[in-house]
Amino acid sequence: MTPEQLVQAAASYAADKKAIDLVGLDLRGVAGYTDFFLIATGNTDRQVKSIHDGIHEGLKKARGLYPRRVEGLTESRWVLMDYLDVVVHVFTPETRDHYRLEQLWGDVPRIELAALAEPADVAAR
Repeated sequence: MTPEQLVQAAASYAADKKAIDLVGLDLRGVAGYTDFFLIATGNTDRQVKSIHDGIHEGLKKARGLYPRRVEGLTESRWVLMDYLDVVVHVFTPETRDHYRLEQLWGDVPRIELAALAEPADVAAR
């Protein structure tokens, strides 16, 4: 699976859990530690955890992929899932507004999250 496909799959699983404001950022050539960010928002800490669970379970079952590490799951205001080439950030609205990753990385290209129109299981095929 390419990093681009991983971003699309993770975005689709997040959308299945009603994540909002999904943004993909292409960091190739800018950051040495990853190629893409996927940024998503859940309305509450409970929804943030649900989005994490959906991405984790979806990528594990459909692709056999596990994150190298996960941070922030205890409080679930900002959960970071590191899949090496793709880092997924799931925020509550207040935390996302505070850290403003899209503005911090404002010069990098955004990627089209086309898989959101398809169910995650269809996008995986």
